[in-house]
Amino acid sequence: MTDLHTREWGAGDRIALLVHGITTDSTTWLRLGPELAERGYHVIAPDLPGHGKSARAASYSVESLARALADSVPHPPELAIGHSLGGLLLATAVEEIKPERVIYIDPAWGPGHPSIAEAFRAQKHWTLADVRSAAPRFTPEAHVNKLESLALWDETTLEIIPALTGFTPTPPSARTLLLLADPSNVVTPDQAVELTAKGFHVQTVPGAGHVIHHDDYPAFLNAARDWL
Repeated sequence: MTDLHTREWGAGDRIALLVHGITTDSTTWLRLGPELAERGYHVIAPDLPGHGKSARAASYSVESLARALADSVPHPPELAIGHSLGGLLLATAVEEIKPERVIYIDPAWGPGHPSIAEAFRAQKHWTLADVRSAAPRFTPEAHVNKLESLALWDETTLEIIPALTGFTPTPPSARTLLLLADPSNVVTPDQAVELTAKGFHVQTVPGAGHVIHHDDYPAFLNAARDWL
């Protein structure tokens, strides 16, 4: 796997790793990255293979993407945040990455039905009006970033979807927050109960959609305040 293109903010002594979801790239963190830099972090946000400015891969699997993610982290981060597919990859590689604290934002831990892949594939042809309609609570900058991310995104990454048969994370060794959309389409209520019993701190952000950090940024910061 080739080296990943990485967006960085800040020069603090503490490292924060931010991992985006499928169809987008590190631009999804253009609001949170500077915020964490102001809090003293050196923020590292890689573009996953097939996304953003990172190279495409011959094929995609959870294992290969998680390997590329782990290889992109120079030192164990104090904080690691993963959204959607990024949450799945972070959870897969978390014992190797070894963050002190982890935040999973509505992670893709549910089954990967073929219909999900087709819904993502349709996004490749979206216009700015489509993005605005699908995500009315995003900022105008986030709308433009999403559209530009879709133009760079390699649709072949969708081959990963059928391989997702439901991910079961191990009990966390780091202090871990699981933030869920309201409702979450990727973590069921029964799973949330099971994960709480395993040691995850589970919290739903009322009214927020899947991309919590764009749908309601103040509520995201408030929910995550003790982990940041």
